[in-house]
Amino acid sequence: MTDTTTDQPTRRAGGAVVPVLAFAGIVVAVMQTLLVPVIKDLPQLLDTAPSNATWVLTSTLLSGAVATPIMGRLGDLYGKRRMLVLSLAVMVVGALVSAFTSELITMIVGRTLQGFAMGAIPLGIGLMRDMLPRERLGSAMALMSSSIGVGGGLALPAAALVAQHTNWHALFYGAAGLGALAILLTLLVVPESPMRAEGSFDLAGALGLSTGLVLLLLPITKGSDWGWSSGTTLGLFAAAVVVLVLWGVYELRVQAPLVDLRTTARPAVLFTNLASIMVGVAFYVVSLVLPQLLQLPTATGYGLGQSMVVAGLCVAPLGLTMMFTAPVYARLSARYGPKVTLIIGLLIIAIGYGGGLGLMDAAWQTVVTSVILGAGIGLAYSSLPALIVGAVPASETGAANGLNTLMRSIGTSVSSAVVGMVLANTANNVGGVAIPTMHGFRVSFLIATAAVAVGLLLALFLPRSPRPAQRHTQLRASSEEDASLERAGEVLRGFRGRVLGADGTPVARAKVTLIDRRGRQAGATVSDVDGRYALAVPAQGAYVLAAKASGHGPLASSATHSGEERAVDLDLSLPGEAVSA
Repeated sequence: MTDTTTDQPTRRAGGAVVPVLAFAGIVVAVMQTLLVPVIKDLPQLLDTAPSNATWVLTSTLLSGAVATPIMGRLGDLYGKRRMLVLSLAVMVVGALVSAFTSELITMIVGRTLQGFAMGAIPLGIGLMRDMLPRERLGSAMALMSSSIGVGGGLALPAAALVAQHTNWHALFYGAAGLGALAILLTLLVVPESPMRAEGSFDLAGALGLSTGLVLLLLPITKGSDWGWSSGTTLGLFAAAVVVLVLWGVYELRVQAPLVDLRTTARPAVLFTNLASIMVGVAFYVVSLVLPQLLQLPTATGYGLGQSMVVAGLCVAPLGLTMMFTAPVYARLSARYGPKVTLIIGLLIIAIGYGGGLGLMDAAWQTVVTSVILGAGIGLAYSSLPALIVGAVPASETGAANGLNTLMRSIGTSVSSAVVGMVLANTANNVGGVAIPTMHGFRVSFLIATAAVAVGLLLALFLPRSPRPAQRHTQLRASSEEDASLERAGEVLRGFRGRVLGADGTPVARAKVTLIDRRGRQAGATVSDVDGRYALAVPAQGAYVLAAKASGHGPLASSATHSGEERAVDLDLSLPGEAVSA
Protein backbone atom coordinates (compact mmCIF):
# COMPACT_ATOMS: atom_id res chain seq x y z
CA MET A 1 0.00 0.00 0.00
CA THR A 2 1.29 3.44 -0.87
CA ASP A 3 1.70 5.74 2.11
CA THR A 4 0.13 9.15 2.25
CA THR A 5 1.33 12.29 3.93
CA THR A 6 0.37 15.91 4.07
CA ASP A 7 2.38 19.01 3.50
CA GLN A 8 -0.24 21.43 4.74
CA PRO A 9 -3.05 21.58 7.28
CA THR A 10 -6.31 19.91 6.46
CA ARG A 11 -9.00 22.32 5.37
CA ARG A 12 -12.67 21.54 5.67
CA ALA A 13 -14.62 21.79 2.46
CA GLY A 14 -17.29 24.46 2.30
CA GLY A 15 -20.77 23.96 0.92
CA ALA A 16 -19.82 25.30 -2.52
CA VAL A 17 -17.08 22.74 -3.15
CA VAL A 18 -19.37 20.04 -4.52
CA PRO A 19 -21.23 22.22 -7.06
CA VAL A 20 -17.95 23.81 -8.19
CA LEU A 21 -16.29 20.44 -8.76
CA ALA A 22 -19.41 19.12 -10.49
CA PHE A 23 -19.46 22.22 -12.70
CA ALA A 24 -15.83 21.54 -13.66
CA GLY A 25 -16.80 17.98 -14.57
CA ILE A 26 -19.71 19.17 -16.68
CA VAL A 27 -17.47 21.66 -18.50
CA VAL A 28 -15.01 18.89 -19.29
CA ALA A 29 -17.78 16.61 -20.55
CA VAL A 30 -19.00 19.34 -22.88
CA MET A 31 -15.80 18.81 -24.89
CA GLN A 32 -16.94 15.31 -25.82
CA THR A 33 -20.16 16.39 -27.55
CA LEU A 34 -19.23 19.94 -28.53
CA LEU A 35 -18.96 19.15 -32.25
CA VAL A 36 -21.77 16.59 -32.55
CA PRO A 37 -24.18 19.11 -34.15
CA VAL A 38 -21.67 19.91 -36.91
CA ILE A 39 -20.15 16.44 -37.47
CA LYS A 40 -21.65 16.05 -40.92
CA ASP A 41 -20.40 19.50 -41.97
CA LEU A 42 -16.80 19.11 -40.72
CA PRO A 43 -15.34 18.03 -44.10
CA GLN A 44 -16.64 21.23 -45.69
CA LEU A 45 -15.76 23.45 -42.74
CA LEU A 46 -12.19 22.16 -42.64
CA ASP A 47 -11.85 21.68 -46.41
CA THR A 48 -10.78 18.06 -46.10
CA ALA A 49 -11.95 14.51 -46.79
CA PRO A 50 -14.52 12.94 -44.43
CA SER A 51 -11.98 10.32 -43.28
CA ASN A 52 -9.58 13.08 -42.26
CA ALA A 53 -12.27 15.14 -40.54
CA THR A 54 -13.01 12.29 -38.12
CA TRP A 55 -9.58 12.87 -36.55
CA VAL A 56 -11.03 16.02 -34.97
CA LEU A 57 -13.16 13.74 -32.79
CA THR A 58 -10.71 10.83 -32.50
CA SER A 59 -7.86 13.05 -31.23
CA THR A 60 -9.93 14.22 -28.25
CA LEU A 61 -10.87 10.65 -27.39
CA LEU A 62 -7.28 9.42 -27.53
CA SER A 63 -5.80 12.25 -25.47
CA GLY A 64 -8.57 11.91 -22.88
CA ALA A 65 -7.93 8.20 -22.53
CA VAL A 66 -4.20 8.77 -22.09
CA ALA A 67 -4.52 11.73 -19.71
CA THR A 68 -7.11 10.26 -17.34
CA PRO A 69 -4.98 7.70 -15.42
CA ILE A 70 -1.84 9.86 -15.69
CA MET A 71 -3.46 12.96 -14.22
CA GLY A 72 -5.02 10.83 -11.49
CA ARG A 73 -1.59 9.58 -10.41
CA LEU A 74 -0.04 13.06 -10.64
CA GLY A 75 -2.87 14.32 -8.44
CA ASP A 76 -2.13 11.65 -5.83
CA LEU A 77 1.55 12.68 -5.83
CA TYR A 78 1.50 16.46 -6.18
CA GLY A 79 -2.00 17.67 -5.29
CA LYS A 80 -5.37 16.95 -6.85
CA ARG A 81 -6.55 20.57 -7.04
CA ARG A 82 -3.27 21.57 -8.66
CA MET A 83 -3.70 18.93 -11.38
CA LEU A 84 -7.39 19.78 -11.79
CA VAL A 85 -6.53 23.41 -12.49
CA LEU A 86 -3.78 22.32 -14.87
CA SER A 87 -6.19 20.05 -16.76
CA LEU A 88 -8.71 22.86 -17.15
CA ALA A 89 -5.99 25.30 -18.22
CA VAL A 90 -4.80 22.95 -20.98
CA MET A 91 -8.41 22.59 -22.11
CA VAL A 92 -8.84 26.38 -22.32
CA VAL A 93 -5.66 26.68 -24.40
CA GLY A 94 -6.90 23.93 -26.69
CA ALA A 95 -10.29 25.59 -27.11
CA LEU A 96 -8.66 28.89 -28.04
CA VAL A 97 -6.36 27.15 -30.54
CA SER A 98 -9.42 25.60 -32.21
CA ALA A 99 -11.36 28.86 -32.09
CA PHE A 100 -8.80 30.67 -34.24
CA THR A 101 -8.38 28.11 -37.01
CA SER A 102 -10.15 26.32 -39.84
CA GLU A 103 -7.06 24.31 -40.77
CA LEU A 104 -7.22 20.57 -40.10
CA ILE A 105 -3.85 19.97 -38.40
CA THR A 106 -4.16 22.96 -36.08
CA MET A 107 -7.71 21.96 -35.23
CA ILE A 108 -6.56 18.45 -34.33
CA VAL A 109 -3.86 19.92 -32.06
CA GLY A 110 -6.46 22.06 -30.30
CA ARG A 111 -8.86 19.17 -29.89
CA THR A 112 -6.07 16.97 -28.52
CA LEU A 113 -5.34 19.57 -25.84
CA GLN A 114 -9.04 19.72 -24.98
CA GLY A 115 -9.10 15.98 -24.39
CA PHE A 116 -6.52 16.26 -21.59
CA ALA A 117 -9.21 17.78 -19.38
CA MET A 118 -10.90 14.37 -18.96
CA GLY A 119 -8.64 13.80 -15.97
CA ALA A 120 -10.73 16.35 -14.06
CA ILE A 121 -13.44 13.77 -13.29
CA PRO A 122 -11.32 11.37 -11.19
CA LEU A 123 -9.44 14.30 -9.66
CA GLY A 124 -12.72 15.82 -8.50
CA ILE A 125 -13.83 12.50 -7.01
CA GLY A 126 -10.49 12.22 -5.21
CA LEU A 127 -10.83 15.73 -3.79
CA MET A 128 -14.28 14.89 -2.48
CA ARG A 129 -13.07 11.77 -0.76
CA ASP A 130 -10.21 13.61 0.89
CA MET A 131 -12.25 16.53 2.23
CA LEU A 132 -15.94 15.73 2.64
CA PRO A 133 -17.53 14.12 5.69
CA ARG A 134 -18.97 10.74 4.91
CA GLU A 135 -22.58 11.84 5.23
CA ARG A 136 -22.04 14.11 2.19
CA LEU A 137 -19.61 11.96 0.25
CA GLY A 138 -22.00 9.49 -1.38
CA SER A 139 -24.24 12.00 -3.14
CA ALA A 140 -21.28 14.27 -3.96
CA MET A 141 -19.33 11.54 -5.73
CA ALA A 142 -22.51 10.43 -7.49
CA LEU A 143 -22.98 13.92 -8.90
CA MET A 144 -19.31 14.15 -9.94
CA SER A 145 -19.36 10.76 -11.60
CA SER A 146 -22.57 11.60 -13.46
CA SER A 147 -21.23 14.95 -14.63
CA ILE A 148 -19.74 13.34 -17.73
CA GLY A 149 -23.23 12.35 -18.84
CA VAL A 150 -24.84 15.57 -17.63
CA GLY A 151 -22.39 17.72 -19.58
CA GLY A 152 -22.72 15.58 -22.67
CA GLY A 153 -26.53 15.71 -22.58
CA LEU A 154 -26.84 19.42 -21.88
CA ALA A 155 -24.19 20.34 -24.45
CA LEU A 156 -26.16 18.91 -27.35
CA PRO A 157 -29.01 21.46 -27.47
CA ALA A 158 -26.73 24.35 -26.48
CA ALA A 159 -24.14 23.50 -29.12
CA ALA A 160 -26.88 22.96 -31.70
CA LEU A 161 -28.37 26.39 -30.96
CA VAL A 162 -24.97 28.07 -31.29
CA ALA A 163 -24.04 26.19 -34.45
CA GLN A 164 -27.40 26.93 -36.08
CA HIS A 165 -27.38 30.68 -35.47
CA THR A 166 -23.71 31.75 -35.28
CA ASN A 167 -20.29 30.87 -36.66
CA TRP A 168 -19.26 27.39 -35.51
CA HIS A 169 -16.05 28.76 -33.98
CA ALA A 170 -18.25 30.33 -31.29
CA LEU A 171 -18.52 26.83 -29.83
CA PHE A 172 -14.85 26.96 -28.88
CA TYR A 173 -15.01 30.50 -27.53
CA GLY A 174 -17.86 29.40 -25.29
CA ALA A 175 -15.93 26.33 -24.15
CA ALA A 176 -12.87 28.45 -23.33
CA GLY A 177 -15.04 30.84 -21.30
CA LEU A 178 -16.61 27.98 -19.34
CA GLY A 179 -13.18 26.51 -18.68
CA ALA A 180 -11.81 29.84 -17.43
CA LEU A 181 -14.82 30.21 -15.12
CA ALA A 182 -14.27 26.69 -13.77
CA ILE A 183 -10.61 27.50 -13.04
CA LEU A 184 -11.54 30.71 -11.22
CA LEU A 185 -14.21 29.01 -9.10
CA THR A 186 -11.87 26.13 -8.28
CA LEU A 187 -9.14 28.48 -7.10
CA LEU A 188 -11.59 30.51 -5.00
CA VAL A 189 -13.65 27.72 -3.47
CA VAL A 190 -11.85 24.37 -3.54
CA PRO A 191 -9.03 23.83 -1.04
CA GLU A 192 -6.08 21.63 -1.91
CA SER A 193 -6.21 18.12 -0.53
CA PRO A 194 -3.63 17.40 2.18
CA MET A 195 -3.25 13.81 0.95
CA ARG A 196 -0.03 12.88 -0.83
CA ALA A 197 1.19 9.54 -2.06
CA GLU A 198 4.84 8.80 -1.42
CA GLY A 199 7.12 7.81 -4.30
CA SER A 200 7.87 9.25 -7.70
CA PHE A 201 6.00 9.48 -10.98
CA ASP A 202 6.36 6.36 -13.11
CA LEU A 203 7.37 7.98 -16.41
CA ALA A 204 8.17 4.70 -18.14
CA GLY A 205 4.81 3.29 -17.05
CA ALA A 206 3.02 6.40 -18.32
CA LEU A 207 4.72 6.13 -21.72
CA GLY A 208 3.95 2.41 -21.93
CA LEU A 209 0.29 2.85 -21.02
CA SER A 210 -0.09 5.79 -23.41
CA THR A 211 1.42 3.81 -26.27
CA GLY A 212 -0.75 0.78 -25.54
CA LEU A 213 -3.94 2.83 -25.32
CA VAL A 214 -3.26 4.65 -28.58
CA LEU A 215 -2.53 1.34 -30.33
CA LEU A 216 -5.77 -0.10 -28.94
CA LEU A 217 -8.13 2.82 -29.46
CA LEU A 218 -6.92 3.81 -32.93
CA PRO A 219 -8.20 0.65 -34.65
CA ILE A 220 -11.37 0.72 -32.54
CA THR A 221 -12.24 4.25 -33.67
CA LYS A 222 -10.90 4.01 -37.24
CA GLY A 223 -11.65 0.36 -38.01
CA SER A 224 -14.75 1.23 -40.03
CA ASP A 225 -12.69 3.49 -42.31
CA TRP A 226 -9.68 1.19 -42.61
CA GLY A 227 -11.60 -2.10 -42.71
CA TRP A 228 -11.82 -4.43 -39.71
CA SER A 229 -9.84 -7.15 -41.48
CA SER A 230 -7.20 -4.82 -42.95
CA GLY A 231 -3.53 -5.31 -42.12
CA THR A 232 -3.39 -1.90 -40.43
CA THR A 233 -6.28 -2.63 -38.08
CA LEU A 234 -5.18 -6.15 -37.14
CA GLY A 235 -1.55 -5.06 -36.83
CA LEU A 236 -2.43 -2.27 -34.41
CA PHE A 237 -4.56 -4.60 -32.30
CA ALA A 238 -1.69 -7.11 -32.12
CA ALA A 239 0.79 -4.37 -31.23
CA ALA A 240 -1.56 -3.11 -28.50
CA VAL A 241 -1.72 -6.56 -26.91
CA VAL A 242 2.08 -6.90 -26.92
CA VAL A 243 2.70 -3.40 -25.51
CA LEU A 244 0.03 -3.69 -22.78
CA VAL A 245 1.28 -7.11 -21.68
CA LEU A 246 4.87 -5.83 -21.45
CA TRP A 247 3.59 -2.74 -19.62
CA GLY A 248 1.74 -4.94 -17.13
CA VAL A 249 4.87 -7.00 -16.43
CA TYR A 250 6.86 -3.81 -15.86
CA GLU A 251 4.20 -2.31 -13.55
CA LEU A 252 4.24 -5.43 -11.38
CA ARG A 253 7.98 -5.05 -10.83
CA VAL A 254 8.36 -1.31 -10.30
CA GLN A 255 8.24 -0.01 -6.71
CA ALA A 256 5.90 2.95 -7.35
CA PRO A 257 3.79 1.98 -10.38
CA LEU A 258 1.52 4.30 -12.32
CA VAL A 259 -1.29 1.78 -11.81
CA ASP A 260 -1.16 -0.70 -8.94
CA LEU A 261 -2.20 -3.81 -10.86
CA ARG A 262 -2.38 -5.90 -7.70
CA THR A 263 -5.01 -3.55 -6.32
CA THR A 264 -6.71 -3.48 -9.72
CA ALA A 265 -6.94 -7.28 -9.66
CA ARG A 266 -9.03 -7.26 -6.48
CA PRO A 267 -12.53 -8.57 -7.34
CA ALA A 268 -14.21 -5.36 -6.17
CA VAL A 269 -12.02 -3.25 -8.47
CA LEU A 270 -11.75 -5.68 -11.39
CA PHE A 271 -15.46 -6.36 -11.79
CA THR A 272 -16.34 -2.70 -11.23
CA ASN A 273 -14.00 -1.68 -14.06
CA LEU A 274 -15.33 -4.37 -16.39
CA ALA A 275 -18.92 -3.34 -15.61
CA SER A 276 -17.89 0.28 -16.31
CA ILE A 277 -17.02 -0.67 -19.89
CA MET A 278 -20.53 -2.06 -20.37
CA VAL A 279 -22.15 1.05 -18.87
CA GLY A 280 -20.04 3.19 -21.23
CA VAL A 281 -21.27 1.15 -24.20
CA ALA A 282 -24.90 1.56 -23.11
CA PHE A 283 -24.54 5.29 -22.46
CA TYR A 284 -23.18 6.17 -25.88
CA VAL A 285 -25.72 4.21 -27.95
CA VAL A 286 -28.58 6.54 -27.07
CA SER A 287 -26.40 9.56 -27.84
CA LEU A 288 -25.71 8.19 -31.32
CA VAL A 289 -29.16 6.89 -32.24
CA LEU A 290 -31.80 9.33 -31.00
CA PRO A 291 -30.36 12.57 -32.50
CA GLN A 292 -30.15 10.91 -35.94
CA LEU A 293 -33.66 9.47 -35.69
CA LEU A 294 -35.08 12.85 -34.65
CA GLN A 295 -33.41 14.75 -37.50
CA LEU A 296 -34.13 12.34 -40.35
CA PRO A 297 -36.85 13.73 -42.68
CA THR A 298 -40.36 12.32 -42.37
CA ALA A 299 -40.16 11.34 -46.05
CA THR A 300 -38.12 8.30 -44.98
CA GLY A 301 -41.26 6.92 -43.33
CA TYR A 302 -39.68 6.71 -39.89
CA GLY A 303 -37.66 9.90 -39.44
CA LEU A 304 -39.19 12.48 -37.08
CA GLY A 305 -38.21 15.59 -39.08
CA GLN A 306 -37.02 17.74 -36.18
CA SER A 307 -34.47 20.55 -36.29
CA MET A 308 -31.00 20.25 -34.81
CA VAL A 309 -32.03 22.29 -31.77
CA VAL A 310 -35.24 20.36 -31.11
CA ALA A 311 -33.35 17.08 -31.43
CA GLY A 312 -30.88 18.31 -28.83
CA LEU A 313 -33.70 19.36 -26.49
CA CYS A 314 -35.34 15.94 -26.79
CA VAL A 315 -32.11 14.22 -25.74
CA ALA A 316 -31.26 16.77 -23.02
CA PRO A 317 -33.44 15.00 -20.37
CA LEU A 318 -30.84 12.23 -20.45
CA GLY A 319 -28.31 14.51 -18.77
CA LEU A 320 -30.82 16.30 -16.55
CA THR A 321 -32.17 13.04 -15.16
CA MET A 322 -28.63 11.82 -14.46
CA MET A 323 -28.02 14.96 -12.42
CA PHE A 324 -31.19 14.55 -10.38
CA THR A 325 -30.47 10.89 -9.57
CA ALA A 326 -27.50 11.82 -7.31
CA PRO A 327 -29.61 12.28 -4.12
CA VAL A 328 -31.69 9.21 -5.03
CA TYR A 329 -28.49 7.22 -5.34
CA ALA A 330 -27.31 8.41 -1.92
CA ARG A 331 -30.47 7.08 -0.26
CA LEU A 332 -30.43 3.77 -2.11
CA SER A 333 -26.74 3.24 -1.43
CA ALA A 334 -27.18 4.09 2.26
CA ARG A 335 -29.81 1.42 2.54
CA TYR A 336 -28.55 -1.29 0.20
CA GLY A 337 -24.95 -0.44 -0.77
CA PRO A 338 -23.43 0.64 -4.10
CA LYS A 339 -23.42 -2.90 -5.52
CA VAL A 340 -27.20 -3.19 -5.30
CA THR A 341 -27.58 0.36 -6.60
CA LEU A 342 -25.44 -0.52 -9.63
CA ILE A 343 -27.63 -3.54 -10.33
CA ILE A 344 -30.79 -1.42 -10.02
CA GLY A 345 -29.32 1.14 -12.43
CA LEU A 346 -28.45 -1.55 -14.98
CA LEU A 347 -31.96 -3.01 -14.75
CA ILE A 348 -33.48 0.43 -15.43
CA ILE A 349 -31.18 0.87 -18.44
CA ALA A 350 -32.34 -2.51 -19.77
CA ILE A 351 -35.98 -1.40 -19.34
CA GLY A 352 -35.20 1.86 -21.15
CA TYR A 353 -33.66 0.18 -24.17
CA GLY A 354 -36.23 -2.61 -24.23
CA GLY A 355 -39.10 -0.10 -24.13
CA GLY A 356 -37.25 2.18 -26.54
CA LEU A 357 -37.48 -0.46 -29.26
CA GLY A 358 -41.19 0.38 -29.48
CA LEU A 359 -40.93 4.11 -28.67
CA MET A 360 -39.51 5.56 -31.88
CA ASP A 361 -42.62 6.93 -33.57
CA ALA A 362 -42.81 10.44 -32.07
CA ALA A 363 -40.55 13.04 -30.51
CA TRP A 364 -42.23 12.76 -27.11
CA GLN A 365 -41.44 9.05 -27.07
CA THR A 366 -37.72 9.78 -27.42
CA VAL A 367 -38.02 12.10 -24.42
CA VAL A 368 -39.53 9.27 -22.35
CA THR A 369 -36.72 6.95 -23.44
CA SER A 370 -34.13 9.60 -22.54
CA VAL A 371 -35.59 10.06 -19.05
CA ILE A 372 -35.65 6.33 -18.28
CA LEU A 373 -32.14 5.79 -19.61
CA GLY A 374 -30.89 8.88 -17.78
CA ALA A 375 -32.18 7.52 -14.48
CA GLY A 376 -30.55 4.14 -15.01
CA ILE A 377 -27.24 5.47 -16.30
CA GLY A 378 -27.16 8.04 -13.50
CA LEU A 379 -27.55 5.34 -10.83
CA ALA A 380 -24.97 3.12 -12.51
CA TYR A 381 -22.42 5.91 -12.98
CA SER A 382 -22.97 7.08 -9.39
CA SER A 383 -22.24 3.62 -8.00
CA LEU A 384 -18.90 3.18 -9.76
CA PRO A 385 -16.70 5.63 -7.78
CA ALA A 386 -18.18 4.45 -4.47
CA LEU A 387 -17.26 0.86 -5.33
CA ILE A 388 -13.74 1.91 -6.34
CA VAL A 389 -13.18 4.21 -3.34
CA GLY A 390 -14.33 1.51 -0.94
CA ALA A 391 -11.81 -0.96 -2.37
CA VAL A 392 -8.57 1.05 -2.67
CA PRO A 393 -6.33 2.91 -0.20
CA ALA A 394 -6.79 6.68 0.07
CA SER A 395 -3.40 7.26 -1.54
CA GLU A 396 -4.57 5.59 -4.76
CA THR A 397 -7.97 7.27 -5.13
CA GLY A 398 -6.98 9.53 -8.02
CA ALA A 399 -5.22 6.85 -10.04
CA ALA A 400 -7.90 4.22 -9.36
CA ASN A 401 -10.78 6.50 -10.35
CA GLY A 402 -8.74 7.64 -13.34
CA LEU A 403 -8.50 4.03 -14.49
CA ASN A 404 -12.23 3.57 -13.92
CA THR A 405 -13.01 6.66 -15.98
CA LEU A 406 -10.72 5.24 -18.67
CA MET A 407 -12.77 2.03 -18.69
CA ARG A 408 -15.91 4.05 -19.34
CA SER A 409 -14.13 5.87 -22.17
CA ILE A 410 -13.13 2.55 -23.71
CA GLY A 411 -16.78 1.53 -23.50
CA THR A 412 -17.94 4.63 -25.35
CA SER A 413 -15.21 4.10 -27.97
CA VAL A 414 -16.31 0.52 -28.57
CA SER A 415 -19.94 1.68 -28.69
CA SER A 416 -19.13 4.36 -31.25
CA ALA A 417 -17.26 1.90 -33.47
CA VAL A 418 -19.78 -0.95 -33.28
CA VAL A 419 -22.91 1.19 -33.64
CA GLY A 420 -21.29 3.21 -36.42
CA MET A 421 -20.55 -0.02 -38.28
CA VAL A 422 -24.11 -1.32 -37.74
CA LEU A 423 -25.72 1.89 -38.96
CA ALA A 424 -23.40 2.03 -41.99
CA ASN A 425 -24.01 -1.60 -42.98
CA THR A 426 -27.80 -1.31 -42.63
CA ALA A 427 -28.13 2.10 -44.30
CA ASN A 428 -30.01 2.76 -47.54
CA ASN A 429 -28.10 4.52 -50.30
CA VAL A 430 -30.25 7.33 -51.69
CA GLY A 431 -28.64 9.49 -54.36
CA GLY A 432 -25.18 8.63 -53.08
CA VAL A 433 -26.13 9.49 -49.48
CA ALA A 434 -26.25 6.77 -46.78
CA ILE A 435 -29.52 7.03 -44.82
CA PRO A 436 -29.67 5.11 -41.53
CA THR A 437 -32.61 2.72 -41.29
CA MET A 438 -35.01 1.89 -38.47
CA HIS A 439 -33.60 -1.65 -38.54
CA GLY A 440 -30.14 -0.24 -37.81
CA PHE A 441 -31.48 1.86 -34.93
CA ARG A 442 -33.19 -1.15 -33.35
CA VAL A 443 -30.15 -3.39 -33.74
CA SER A 444 -28.14 -0.66 -31.98
CA PHE A 445 -30.61 -0.68 -29.08
CA LEU A 446 -30.33 -4.48 -28.90
CA ILE A 447 -26.53 -4.16 -28.72
CA ALA A 448 -26.91 -1.76 -25.80
CA THR A 449 -29.29 -4.20 -24.09
CA ALA A 450 -26.77 -7.02 -24.54
CA ALA A 451 -24.03 -4.84 -23.02
CA VAL A 452 -26.28 -4.15 -20.02
CA ALA A 453 -26.89 -7.90 -19.60
CA VAL A 454 -23.14 -8.51 -19.50
CA GLY A 455 -22.78 -5.63 -17.02
CA LEU A 456 -25.42 -7.20 -14.77
CA LEU A 457 -23.57 -10.51 -14.82
CA LEU A 458 -20.32 -8.79 -13.87
CA ALA A 459 -22.04 -6.81 -11.09
CA LEU A 460 -23.26 -10.04 -9.54
CA PHE A 461 -19.62 -11.10 -9.05
CA LEU A 462 -18.86 -8.02 -6.96
CA PRO A 463 -18.17 -8.79 -3.28
CA ARG A 464 -21.25 -8.54 -1.09
CA SER A 465 -21.74 -5.19 0.63
CA PRO A 466 -22.02 -5.10 4.43
CA ARG A 467 -25.55 -5.24 5.87
CA PRO A 468 -27.19 -1.82 6.36
CA ALA A 469 -26.97 -2.19 10.14
CA GLN A 470 -23.21 -2.43 9.84
CA ARG A 471 -22.90 0.84 7.94
CA HIS A 472 -22.32 4.20 9.56
CA THR A 473 -22.99 6.09 6.32
CA GLN A 474 -23.98 5.47 2.73
CA LEU A 475 -20.37 4.94 1.75
CA ARG A 476 -19.26 2.99 4.86
CA ALA A 477 -15.56 3.25 5.72
CA SER A 478 -13.79 5.04 2.91
CA SER A 479 -10.55 3.10 3.32
CA GLU A 480 -8.88 0.33 5.28
CA GLU A 481 -7.21 2.85 7.57
CA ASP A 482 -10.49 4.62 8.35
CA ALA A 483 -12.16 1.30 9.07
CA SER A 484 -9.49 0.35 11.62
CA LEU A 485 -9.81 3.77 13.22
CA GLU A 486 -13.56 3.32 13.61
CA ARG A 487 -13.25 -0.19 15.02
CA ALA A 488 -10.66 0.86 17.58
CA GLY A 489 -12.55 3.96 18.59
CA GLU A 490 -16.02 2.47 18.81
CA VAL A 491 -15.47 -1.08 20.07
CA LEU A 492 -12.24 -1.34 22.07
CA ARG A 493 -10.50 0.76 24.71
CA GLY A 494 -6.95 1.98 24.25
CA PHE A 495 -5.06 5.11 23.28
CA ARG A 496 -6.58 7.87 21.23
CA GLY A 497 -5.63 11.43 20.35
CA ARG A 498 -4.23 13.54 17.56
CA VAL A 499 -0.97 13.62 15.63
CA LEU A 500 0.25 17.20 15.49
CA GLY A 501 2.90 19.03 13.52
CA ALA A 502 4.31 22.54 13.55
CA ASP A 503 2.10 25.16 15.23
CA GLY A 504 -0.24 22.44 16.42
CA THR A 505 -1.54 21.68 12.92
CA PRO A 506 -2.98 18.18 12.42
CA VAL A 507 -0.97 15.64 10.43
CA ALA A 508 -3.15 13.43 8.24
CA ARG A 509 -2.19 9.85 7.37
CA ALA A 510 0.65 9.65 9.85
CA LYS A 511 1.63 6.09 10.78
CA VAL A 512 1.03 5.37 14.47
CA THR A 513 2.39 2.06 15.80
CA LEU A 514 1.78 0.52 19.23
CA ILE A 515 4.80 -1.43 20.58
CA ASP A 516 4.62 -3.61 23.69
CA ARG A 517 7.31 -4.07 26.40
CA ARG A 518 8.91 -6.90 24.44
CA GLY A 519 9.41 -4.70 21.38
CA ARG A 520 6.67 -6.39 19.37
CA GLN A 521 4.07 -4.53 17.35
CA ALA A 522 0.76 -4.67 19.20
CA GLY A 523 -1.23 -2.53 16.78
CA ALA A 524 -0.98 0.07 14.04
CA THR A 525 -3.19 2.64 12.38
CA VAL A 526 -3.06 5.82 10.31
CA SER A 527 -4.34 9.21 11.41
CA ASP A 528 -7.38 10.61 9.61
CA VAL A 529 -7.71 13.96 7.85
CA ASP A 530 -8.02 15.75 11.22
CA GLY A 531 -4.92 14.02 12.59
CA ARG A 532 -7.01 11.76 14.86
CA TYR A 533 -5.91 8.22 15.65
CA ALA A 534 -7.22 5.43 17.87
CA LEU A 535 -5.46 2.21 18.90
CA ALA A 536 -6.89 -0.64 20.93
CA VAL A 537 -4.59 -2.31 23.46
CA PRO A 538 -4.48 -6.09 24.01
CA ALA A 539 -3.80 -5.77 27.77
CA GLN A 540 -2.92 -3.30 30.49
CA GLY A 541 0.71 -2.27 30.85
CA ALA A 542 3.49 -0.14 29.43
CA TYR A 543 3.69 0.61 25.72
CA VAL A 544 5.54 2.81 23.26
CA LEU A 545 3.58 4.92 20.75
CA ALA A 546 5.69 5.50 17.63
CA ALA A 547 4.52 8.06 15.08
CA LYS A 548 6.00 8.79 11.68
CA ALA A 549 5.05 11.06 8.77
CA SER A 550 6.93 12.35 5.74
CA GLY A 551 8.37 15.80 6.37
CA HIS A 552 8.35 15.37 10.14
CA GLY A 553 10.78 13.88 12.61
CA PRO A 554 9.79 10.47 14.03
CA LEU A 555 8.39 10.30 17.56
CA ALA A 556 8.65 7.46 20.09
CA SER A 557 6.78 8.08 23.34
CA SER A 558 6.22 5.88 26.37
CA ALA A 559 2.64 5.47 27.58
CA THR A 560 0.99 3.28 30.20
CA HIS A 561 -2.50 1.84 29.89
CA SER A 562 -4.38 1.05 33.08
CA GLY A 563 -7.65 -0.27 31.69
CA GLU A 564 -9.36 3.03 30.95
CA GLU A 565 -9.21 4.84 27.63
CA ARG A 566 -6.33 7.33 27.63
CA ALA A 567 -5.92 10.38 25.40
CA VAL A 568 -2.38 11.08 24.16
CA ASP A 569 -1.52 13.67 21.53
CA LEU A 570 1.64 12.97 19.55
CA ASP A 571 3.53 16.14 18.64
CA LEU A 572 5.91 15.42 15.75
CA SER A 573 7.49 18.86 16.12
CA LEU A 574 8.90 17.70 19.49
CA PRO A 575 10.66 14.36 18.80
CA GLY A 576 10.70 12.08 21.81
CA GLU A 577 7.94 13.89 23.70
CA ALA A 578 4.22 13.36 24.01
CA VAL A 579 1.61 15.77 25.27
CA SER A 580 -1.19 14.23 27.34
CA ALA A 581 -4.60 15.58 26.54
